[in-house]
Amino acid sequence: QVQLVESGGGLVQAGGSLRLSCTASGSSFSVDHTDWYRQPPGKQREWVAGMPGSGVTSVTGRFTVSRDKAKNAVNLEIDSLKPEDTGVYYCNIRGLRNIRGTLIPFDIWGQGTQVNVSS
Repeated sequence: QVQLVESGGGLVQAGGSLRLSCTASGSSFSVDHTDWYRQPPGKQREWVAGMPGSGVTSVTGRFTVSRDKAKNAVNLEIDSLKPEDTGVYYCNIRGLRNIRGTLIPFDIWGQGTQVNVSS
């Protein structure tokens, strides 16, 4: 079984930066793609940034996704934070598990981490 744990959320002032981490654990799996989403208060969940499994860094505007191989984690760095960046941030990974020689696709979500940006 593959599990995700997110960390790094908190209260930040507008204009600052924040780094969120998504750490995957489990055995015999590979990642095809990692995406970060967020859900602002009272709104639908929306895509923020993502990166293929083979990637190292991906930049989408103020959002940078990067891989930390040593920690088996994918980070999301947000620069120039704005109050509208407030919300719960989720990571999502899609990949394959090797179960006794059979590759089984998986698509899992982290539990979410709250980010609050004050003006």
